[in-house]
Amino acid sequence: MLDIYNRPRPLEGTNIVEIGTSVAGPYAGWVLAALGATVTKIERLGRGDDIRQWGPPFWRETSTMFHTYNRGKKSLELDLKNPSSTDKLRKWIISEADVVLQNLKPGVVERASLDAKKLCAENSRLIYCNVRAYGDEGPLKDQPGYDPLMQAFSGLMSVTGENDERPVRIGTSIIDKGTGLWCVIGILTMLERRHRTGRGGVVDTSLLETALGWMSFHVTDLYATGETPSAEGSGVRGIAPYQAYRCVDGYLVVAAANDRLFEALVGVLGHPDWALDPRFITNPDRYTNLEALNALVEPIFSAKEIEFWQKKLSKAGVPCAPVQTLDEVVKHEQVVALGIQEKSDTEGIPMVGLPLNFDNHRPPPASNAPKLGSHNDIFESFKEKDKT
Repeated sequence: MLDIYNRPRPLEGTNIVEIGTSVAGPYAGWVLAALGATVTKIERLGRGDDIRQWGPPFWRETSTMFHTYNRGKKSLELDLKNPSSTDKLRKWIISEADVVLQNLKPGVVERASLDAKKLCAENSRLIYCNVRAYGDEGPLKDQPGYDPLMQAFSGLMSVTGENDERPVRIGTSIIDKGTGLWCVIGILTMLERRHRTGRGGVVDTSLLETALGWMSFHVTDLYATGETPSAEGSGVRGIAPYQAYRCVDGYLVVAAANDRLFEALVGVLGHPDWALDPRFITNPDRYTNLEALNALVEPIFSAKEIEFWQKKLSKAGVPCAPVQTLDEVVKHEQVVALGIQEKSDTEGIPMVGLPLNFDNHRPPPASNAPKLGSHNDIFESFKEKDKT
C-alpha cells in the first residue's frame, strides 16, 4: 500500500501561476495544489499577501488563514510595478504556465501587461482565470470588494439571522470560497477543452455572481410572489418543521421535510394525532401554521436533553443533528473516521483537507504554506536561462 504522502494526484504536471491575494483566488489555488498542480503564488515584495497578517491567531509567525488557503504552493516575491520584473514574469508564464489565476484589484494586471488579452495572444494554450468583485460589466465593475461586502450587497445578509434589524454575516467566507470553487470548475473545464482542441481561453467569475448564485431560489421566490424574502433564523422558507429546537442542554436541528417524516416526528413526541390536524396535514399547511406548530412542539423538546431526542428521532428515522461547537466537531467520531483532518508534516497542526476521495483514497496532504520568496531562486535561474 502506498504511503499517503506518495500517492499520485490527478493534476500533477499542471503548472499554475496564482497572482492572487486574500481568499478567493488563493482558495482556488489551494484546491488545485491539493489536486496535484504546481502552484506558484506571486506575492508583493517584502510583505507578501496581506492575508499573512490577518490575525491573531498566528502559527509559525503567519496567520492561520494564510496557512489554511496556501498549502502546497511556492512563493515568488515580485514588484508588479517594476516593468523589468513583470516582463520577466510574462516570459516565464508564456514559457512554463498552463494556467494563470488572478484576483487583484481591477486594472493591476492590465497595467503590468499580465492580463488575459496580452498573455493568451502570446500563448494560445494558456488558460487565464479572472476573479473580480462585481463582475466585468456594469457601473461597479472597477470597484474592489470583499466577502462581507458581497454578503451585504447580494441580499444574503437580509435572509440570514433572526430577522431583527442587526445584519448577520455567515460565519465563514462563503462568497470567497464559493468563488474559488467556481474558478476551479472553470479551469478544469478549460483544461478538458484544451485536451480535446489544443486551445486555452479565458474564465471569468466574480464574488457578486457567486453571491447571486447562493441567492438563486430567493430570487425565484421574489419574482414568483412579489414578496421580498426575509430571514428565517435556523429554518428554511417553505419547509416545516425544519429548524433548531431548544433542549435542556442546547439546540437540536430537526428536519421533518415531508409528510412521512412529520408523522414519525409527532409519534416520537407522543402526539400522533397532530398528523391529522387540518393545520398540519401537508407541508404547505405546516409552514403556513408554523407559529402554531412550534407553540406545541417547543415545550416538549425543551423538557429533555439533546441525546434523549437524538436517539428517539434517529430510531424513528427522523433526521436530526445537534448544534455543536467546533471543539466538539473535530473530536466527533464521525469526523475522525472521515480522515479529512490532515497534517502537512509530523510537527504540523491538523487542517481540513479536500472533501473528496478518488478510488477510495483522499489526496495526500499538501506541503505547508510557503515562506515568503521560497521560489525566488527558481525564478532567478529561469531569468539567467532567458538571457542566453
